[in-house]
Amino acid sequence: MSVSYRVPGKGRLTQAKTARFTFDDQSYSGVAGDTLASALLANGVHLVGRSFKYHRPRGILSAGAEEPNALVGIHRDAARKTPNVRATVQELYDGLAAVSQNRWPSLSFDVGAVNDLASPFFSAGFYYKTFMWPKAAWKSLYEPKIREAAGLGVSPELPDPDHYAARFAHCEVLVLGGGAAGIAAALAAAETGVRVILADEQADFGGALRFESGSVIDGQNGWDWAQASVAKLAAMENVRVLSRTTAFGYYAQNFVGLVERVSDHMQAPHPDLPRERLWQVRAKRVVIATGAIERHMVFADNDRPGVMLASAARAYLNHYGVAVGRNVGVYTANDSAYAAAIDLKKAGVNIAAIVDLRDNPAGSIIDEARAMGIEIHGGRAVVRVGGKLRVTSMTVQPKNGGGERTIPVDAVLMSAGWTPSVHLFSQSRGKVAFNDEVKRFLPGTYAQDCVSAGACNGTDGLSACLDEAYAAGVKAAKDAGGKAAKSTKPKVEASESWSRGMLGAAPGAGPGTTVKAFVDFQNDVTAKDIRQAVHEGMRSIEHVKRFTTNGMATDQGKTSNMHGLAIAADELGKQIPEVGLTTFRAPYTPVTFGSIVGHARGKLFDPTRRTATHGWAERNGAVFEDVGQWKRAWYFPKSGEDIHASVNRECVTVRKTAGLFDASTLGKIEVVGPDAAKFMELLYTNPWEKLEVGRCRYGVMLREDGFIYDDGVVGRLAADRFHVTTTTGGAARVMNHMEDYLQTEFPHLNVWLTSISEQWAVIAVQGPKSRDIIAPLLEGIDISDAAMPHMSVREGKICGVPTRLFRMSFSGERGFEVNVPADYGEAVWEALWAEGQKHGACAYGTETMHVLRAEKGYIIVGQDTDGTVTPDDAALGWAVGKKKTDFVGIRGLKRPDLVAKGRKQLVGLKTKDPNVVLEEGAQIVADPKQPIPMKMLGHVTSSYWSENCGRSIALALVAGGQDRMGETLYVPMPDSTIEVEVTGLVFFDEKGEHLNG
Repeated sequence: MSVSYRVPGKGRLTQAKTARFTFDDQSYSGVAGDTLASALLANGVHLVGRSFKYHRPRGILSAGAEEPNALVGIHRDAARKTPNVRATVQELYDGLAAVSQNRWPSLSFDVGAVNDLASPFFSAGFYYKTFMWPKAAWKSLYEPKIREAAGLGVSPELPDPDHYAARFAHCEVLVLGGGAAGIAAALAAAETGVRVILADEQADFGGALRFESGSVIDGQNGWDWAQASVAKLAAMENVRVLSRTTAFGYYAQNFVGLVERVSDHMQAPHPDLPRERLWQVRAKRVVIATGAIERHMVFADNDRPGVMLASAARAYLNHYGVAVGRNVGVYTANDSAYAAAIDLKKAGVNIAAIVDLRDNPAGSIIDEARAMGIEIHGGRAVVRVGGKLRVTSMTVQPKNGGGERTIPVDAVLMSAGWTPSVHLFSQSRGKVAFNDEVKRFLPGTYAQDCVSAGACNGTDGLSACLDEAYAAGVKAAKDAGGKAAKSTKPKVEASESWSRGMLGAAPGAGPGTTVKAFVDFQNDVTAKDIRQAVHEGMRSIEHVKRFTTNGMATDQGKTSNMHGLAIAADELGKQIPEVGLTTFRAPYTPVTFGSIVGHARGKLFDPTRRTATHGWAERNGAVFEDVGQWKRAWYFPKSGEDIHASVNRECVTVRKTAGLFDASTLGKIEVVGPDAAKFMELLYTNPWEKLEVGRCRYGVMLREDGFIYDDGVVGRLAADRFHVTTTTGGAARVMNHMEDYLQTEFPHLNVWLTSISEQWAVIAVQGPKSRDIIAPLLEGIDISDAAMPHMSVREGKICGVPTRLFRMSFSGERGFEVNVPADYGEAVWEALWAEGQKHGACAYGTETMHVLRAEKGYIIVGQDTDGTVTPDDAALGWAVGKKKTDFVGIRGLKRPDLVAKGRKQLVGLKTKDPNVVLEEGAQIVADPKQPIPMKMLGHVTSSYWSENCGRSIALALVAGGQDRMGETLYVPMPDSTIEVEVTGLVFFDEKGEHLNG
């Protein structure tokens, strides 16, 4: 039967509402507002898990996100099983079911604990040494066992039934951290009228005020001030307050990723609620107010359940009303542990002793503790603790050696000082600097528009933190365009303050000792392991980290990094800055796959895109193919036709009369602005300044290295407006490519880019009768050859709706591309189809489109190019402006290897047997009798049967191809070798007469 450790009259939770929960199938009771950790401690449960490597008993170390030990599985049902949840963060709800991890058959009796006895075989870097021999045993023996032992929790086996949401947000000031400093900064910024977002990972705002008992701000208890201030902020229209929201990643241009836990704290969430919400926030200014994290003391067996951070014990008492023990010992090198001891003593908990590593600790808080009758041992160290599944005693010794004294305890609180949380600052690419006076890494050189304030900036004392944060909020808002506002900064009337502390191993765990003094609890890294890494040649802290795995657990070294660094520096005989600091990477705390994936799962993993005419095509028997995310009509078979018969008929019909083709999937971008032509000159190989309004030009876009990136027809609608088309597959990347250069290389140009791919439905009407089909439906556009020659664009109306009409062709026939607003796409298609039927036109699909363009030698980027093709290679040298002095890729084109002879060039191929259709991708050789491996000259890029030519045709990339015209080459296949003749690219209408009907 469990015993309650609730302290009457303590904490901020109401006892009226209880919540039943289970831990390893044992039933317990907590209260509303508890975390799983506080509820377990209230029931006297300290043992919550087993360590990764040695399977040592582990208890609750902290009260927040830095927790390395208390990782549990949360099981809502068979499908909702979440491993590695920090019990210190998981809020309690009625019916919560939690299980311990990394143990068998039970938590109290774990067979895996034999690893602790075999620990000499599992020292630092053992996996680099142990599993190297014999080599043959890796796959059969080592790898399966290592994979079986890897990880802590068990991954769920069923699909996740929950759903996740995502939001994009913009603000002038983003405040990360909802402690006193963050609240002060948000208040200051909000008063100026700018948009402010305040985010904190806890359920309630207040930060350290949650456990502090002596703070008074503006005449209120610190916690009450925090709640009142946040309520004021939440009521302001320009402020968004996000609790249970962790800033996990700080990226370029003040882009910050946040994860909001929406329903994990609810017993029965509404089915419409997401489990988590991903916030992607772009801010003009960021105020980082993430506080500081208390460090543990490094001494023998410091991992026993019941040994925890002093601030955590204080939080459990002052916020949750839970005492972590009845006879508590304290081990510290910092004043803050005294505050915990005093609060516990006032709550009726016996403080067995305070062991202070400092020789002569002095100050008002020490005097207060002494006046309360608490025994203080200065200049002494805890050299080990007793107990196995729960601490039972601590053994004390003068730090320079001497007689030992064992003191019975049921909990040990420890504090080695506080480490500023510079994780997000470091993620922003800011450079930290070591302050030798206080022995802390602090924000140094900033890389983005952000500022650190409060404890994360190394500022000690509540009053100083609030002053600094308030000033930071005012400046951030002003820099972001906020108006001057009259507001009063919070006044601190009483506060707590502490600093200093120690880094590294405490006496009794120093060089030469073999005790297990843990630095990283989750990965079982000891002080001895760090020293061994140095002895084995690791000089960089990054190498030490990887050799020992220190700081590589789910807590990312929040409590262990500085200790590991200090031990390595001491062993190397160097100062801490000389050894360096490991890189802080996103995420700050673990992020679920669900929150990152959001809606992109199942049918939405790769969303299916359909054009405006999809329904018509479906009703008219189209067979579809997937092109990227698009469903495109592949061909339109009539009764009894297979794909070949259908495509042959469609190809002939287009060339003899006309065909309608849905080209809506083409990428479309508007380039607008006074410098639009200059921008086009720089992005494309072609000249654009002198292109007349109303005319079009085929454009080629290169990468910086000179290779073809994309192509498409560009129409000039006005002096300052271009309608750019791209390949279907290139729509997004071309837009990104343009935007990238506009923002980074050509920011001086006054240009706006807008993706209009989905705004316009595009209907290509191709063939000798194309003009007759569209003419009756047009208003305000003269489409005669004189008024609208090939490669022209006009604006007017068709069927009464606006249109951008291009006269252009991807078939080699007279052709028009009708652009209309997508909402009218199907209606205009049906009108054009009705007119087309009068002339015997057909609907055709992508396969026919490919054949028609291959007959004319028109390339498809990505099919006839492979990322190493230049304009000259593709016979597009004519599209490179000879007088142009600059464009993206111009220097790449001048590289010697890109102008050397023998490069692969695009050519046509005709098989000696006209009925043989080559396979796309087939290799080409000069001599089929040469020994294997043969020297390949190139490969087939496009290959079709052409009903219009009465034979097979193909395009290919062939080494020195343009100099091989008329030469016979060979295509070796498994059952035969095919002879081919190298030809020009154009197989049909070489003179181009069909473009004019």
